[in-house]
Order: sequence, then C-alpha cells, then structure tokens
Amino acid sequence: MENTNNVSDFILLGLTQNRNLQKASFVLFLVFYSVIVLGNLLIITTVKSSPHLNSPMYFFLGYLSFVDICYSSVTAPKLIGDFLVEKKTISFIGCMAQLFGVHFFGCTEIFLLTVMAYDRYIAICKPLHYTTIMNKTVCSWMVAASWLGGFVHSMVQTLLTAHLPFCGPNEIDHYFCDVHPLLKLACADTYIVGLIVIANSGMISLSCFIVLTVSYIVILVSLRTHSSEGRMKALSTCASHITVVILFFGPCIFIYMRPSTTFSEDKSVAVFYTIITPMLNPLIYTLRNQEVKNAMRMLWCKKGLLSRK
Repeated sequence: MENTNNVSDFILLGLTQNRNLQKASFVLFLVFYSVIVLGNLLIITTVKSSPHLNSPMYFFLGYLSFVDICYSSVTAPKLIGDFLVEKKTISFIGCMAQLFGVHFFGCTEIFLLTVMAYDRYIAICKPLHYTTIMNKTVCSWMVAASWLGGFVHSMVQTLLTAHLPFCGPNEIDHYFCDVHPLLKLACADTYIVGLIVIANSGMISLSCFIVLTVSYIVILVSLRTHSSEGRMKALSTCASHITVVILFFGPCIFIYMRPSTTFSEDKSVAVFYTIITPMLNPLIYTLRNQEVKNAMRMLWCKKGLLSRK
C-alpha cells in the first residue's frame, strides 16, 4: 500500500485545556526547567573542576547530567511556550525531530544508569580489581556505547513512525510527539509497528531495569561483609542510584511495555521521566553525597576568593 501523508503539522492538546491551570503550569514548569538546567550544570561544573571527583562514578555522573539537560530540553521549552498560546501546533518534521530526541536521550540515559550500576557493582563487590576493570578507556567506551545504543534505538522508532501514512485527524492528545499517540493517528494497520515498539522501547526498559535490580540486590547482599563505615557509605551511594532508577524506569515500563494504546494518565506519567527525574537527579546525587557537597563548597569558596581579587 502506498503511504500517503496529508498532514503537514500536528496540534498538541497539551497537559490541560484549562486556561487558569495553564497559567499556573507555565510558572511551575518554568521553575522546574530552570532547576534542571542550573542544577545539572552545577554538577557538570563541579565534576570537571574538582580534582577529588575523578573516579568513574563521577565521570558517568557528569555525562548523566548533560543527558538530563538535553533530554528535558527536547520537551520542556515547547511545553512551557504552549501554556501561553491557544493553538499548540508542531510541524511534521518538528514532530519527528522531537520523537527522535526524546528516544535518543531517554535511551542513552537508560544505558548510562545501567553502566553506573555496573560501576557500583565492581567498586563494592570487586574493590581490588576496580581500577583495573574500570580504567579510563573502558569508561569512555561505555559512555560511547550508551550514546550509540540510544541513537540506534531512536532511529528505529523514528523511521518506523515517519513512514506511516497520516491522513487526519492531526490532534495529538499529549504535550510532545511520542510513538503511541502518533500510532493512534496513523491511517493504517499499526499492529506490527506496535509490537516492534514494545520489543524496542519496552524490552530495553524492562531488561535494563531487571539488570539494575539484580545488580543492586547483589551489592546489598555483599555489604554484609563490609565494615559499618564502608557499609553506610556504599548504602548512601546506592540509595541515590536506586531512587533515580525507580523514578525513571517505573513510568517508562508503564508507557512502553503494553500494546499500542493510550490512556489519559499517560501525559501525567510522562512528566515523571521527562521533567521530574532530570530535575531531581542533581538533588538526589548531591544531598546524599558528601564528596559532591564538599567539592561544591570548595568551588564556591574558590569563586568567592577570585571575585574579591
């Protein structure tokens, strides 16, 4: 069947149709986005400028913060701007670009979180071999593999969706372009594409979540042989990682591990992995990490001394 596309742009229905709620949401999400950018930039600056934060964990954390800024920037500015306009439109090309960006940075974050769990597993369960296994070359290759995995995943999702015929209507019941809402608008049988989405997005989310869960269970079990001080330090680090994993993977699995159907709750659930998690990551990783807090204090003291000169 020949793919015909009569749709040049889409209309996003957004999070809410209530004008008063939209005005309040504009302020709220503008604050959220500012916290995401400033908080994650602070972590990147701290990690790059502090000689004490040179372990693989902070190397990965710097990249995670960069991905969080990029990830939220794909959806948040458009969402915030749309709160101020009545008709929320996005071009077909813009929609496909947003779809690509969401899955590219989202999947890269999934792989980075998995790599960070592996790093903690080696650090706690095989401390004598840690520096040998997690050397700079290996860490760089892991980050590169995460970016490549995200790119391949996103290309599959975007190409599958872009080649579907859209004949109208063109209203997307969401605040950004995602696979399930777009499959609902396609004027063709999307059953096979829906299965590929589950196999691609859903299985990546679920399999990485299982790997993460198993690795943290192994870590927690192995902590019984450590000293009380070492146990508390490891628990503090792992607790922050586990919090991020639950906040990010829970909503992702809910959205993508099911057939191609949409629910009214999907928009609210999507806020967790596109806005809330990137915003909370800097708080989670700094408030529970004494080394990062100390490095930030040193950074501020250094800036204060320079400004006095």
